[in-house]
Amino acid sequence: MNAALQATRLSVLDRSLIRQGQDHSQALRDTVRFAREAESLGYHRFWVSEHHGVPGVAGSAPTVLAAAVAAATSRIRVGTGGVMLPNHQPLVVAEQFGVLESLYPGRIDMGLGRSVGFTGGIRRALGHDRRDAEEFGAQLDELLGYFTGGQKVYPGVHAFPAEGLRAPAYVLATGAGADVAAEHGLPLVIAAVGGEERMLQAIDRYRGHFRPSAWSPRPYVIVSAAVAVAETTELAGRLQMPEAWSIVHSRTRGSFPPLAPAGEILSSTMTARERALFEETWKGQVHGTEDEVEAALGSLVERSGAEEMLITMNTFDQDERLDSYRRLARLAHPAAGYPAVTVPAAPQAATP
Repeated sequence: MNAALQATRLSVLDRSLIRQGQDHSQALRDTVRFAREAESLGYHRFWVSEHHGVPGVAGSAPTVLAAAVAAATSRIRVGTGGVMLPNHQPLVVAEQFGVLESLYPGRIDMGLGRSVGFTGGIRRALGHDRRDAEEFGAQLDELLGYFTGGQKVYPGVHAFPAEGLRAPAYVLATGAGADVAAEHGLPLVIAAVGGEERMLQAIDRYRGHFRPSAWSPRPYVIVSAAVAVAETTELAGRLQMPEAWSIVHSRTRGSFPPLAPAGEILSSTMTARERALFEETWKGQVHGTEDEVEAALGSLVERSGAEEMLITMNTFDQDERLDSYRRLARLAHPAAGYPAVTVPAAPQAATP
């Protein structure tokens, strides 16, 4: 058993992806159901995401969905991966998380990103543009100030019931965001979007420039990765094909479609560019048997020094998806048996 992996928290990121023959409402109900299953398997936290105007993604209102997840569970931490702060007014975000933390004290995570809408039309509909992402640091200051009562952008303005509460804040980053996380003394959530070397460099920079804060006394790194585990390497690889193809479709045809069965994808006709992108996307994900994934994730944890792994895996068949997460949970908690493991106690609200 890999000691590094067993010492690392495992958490879940669910983006409420739609499957062929399914509608948005079913995808959202599936997310809530899956959160209960993740809790029973002992995962540390369950996060939902924010996407606007994407046909194949139902998760457009993460704080609303997080409320539904928190209501349906009792122990697992619940949060956002994340709320895209440039799309919102910090006052409203503070109020939303203040309500969540008031209703579910000690279980709410405030994951925050700096992305804006994917298309010009969506950005205009949201009332923002690409330049707003450059104001992420200032927005973050204002948002955190509403919790401490020390925000100075709008004197005399208070965010109730957020003021005086501590919903832990996390910064989602692919590059520059790591510097923002370090400057504000917040935990970092990062993925190897631009390659693992770039990610590791950003993590090193984050740790080297981290400023302890009331929100986090020390650096805390969560590495996000797409991971599939199955009885054989081939079966695990097939699990990741539906999302890999949807990603390629969005890059080449401009829209992220509902997930299709792997067999349908393999028998479809792709252009040379689509085929190359598909193989690149698919091979860049972690998949294999339990032994293979244990070795791969253990090595990634050792290279990155991550305190936690945020796992995402979407496939067409929901039962196969759940089986993958069960197998992964067994790797992290081998003594607890299969499929259920003991859920760790939630940490204090002021710490990751």
